[in-house]
Amino acid sequence: MVKGIHILLTYDCNFECDHCFLYCGPHFRGTFTGDQLKLLKEEVENLETISWVYFEGGEPFLYYPLMVEGISMMKDAVSEIGVVTNAYWATTVEDARLWLHPLKELDISDLSLSDDAFHFSAVDNEAKRALKAAKELDIPVNTICIDEPTVEKGQEKGEPVIGGGVMLRGRAVEKLIEGLPRRNYDTFTECPFEDLEEPQRVHVDCYGNVHVCQGISMGNMWETPLSELIGSYDSSTHPICEPLVEGGPALLAQKYDIVHEDTYVDACHFCYSMRLALVDVFPQYLAPRQVYGLK
Repeated sequence: MVKGIHILLTYDCNFECDHCFLYCGPHFRGTFTGDQLKLLKEEVENLETISWVYFEGGEPFLYYPLMVEGISMMKDAVSEIGVVTNAYWATTVEDARLWLHPLKELDISDLSLSDDAFHFSAVDNEAKRALKAAKELDIPVNTICIDEPTVEKGQEKGEPVIGGGVMLRGRAVEKLIEGLPRRNYDTFTECPFEDLEEPQRVHVDCYGNVHVCQGISMGNMWETPLSELIGSYDSSTHPICEPLVEGGPALLAQKYDIVHEDTYVDACHFCYSMRLALVDVFPQYLAPRQVYGLK
């Protein structure tokens, strides 16, 4: 049962981070309109199972009036609302309070701030100023710190695992896998991160894609209502999710006879690479193209 929705308010972002699995950046477009948010709110209410939503991106603060209006709309539909931001707007603590005061008035449940080397190098940075301002305003706040992938001692059979918190999909596959240890492709027989059979959450974007994992769409909510899509979702009939549920990326590669490498860093790396090879075969299920670095 889907309980939460991540609203990808925009794919536009002032940063172009190496670890971004959505390939967001200053040159990527795709932003919700106010009317689309109204339609989404109606569908959230129709579902009756959604208890929380997050406004994310890209960078949602780039479209500040739209974000604030969206939060205001969703207040009537869900019990918890969060926002994820890189805090570029916190040039001073005083300025940060100005940006955050409307969110305080809307009583958001969480403010998540990106504070890592992908976003900032200085010790005194925008995220830390936003953190201070949020605490002064008594807004529930936390920081997200993702480091570059590193090799850590494995817990199982002494095999190395990759630490740092990076998901090796999207731009991370292009920028961050060099030099990392790999394993044989046939060891990746499950998806260790997402419940594709009975998803608890989905991501939605302005194009209508309803992602069970970023870049894997269960359908288009502008063509079929979101409540209907979620209510009728069956992983066993989905051309991408069915093999992933049954046998992970190894089975996905086998089912569609995809030529692939012998080794991959992790399951995400293998899965993303196979999906990239299938984008033109299943365009309605592997969307939008831009999260695969394609035009």
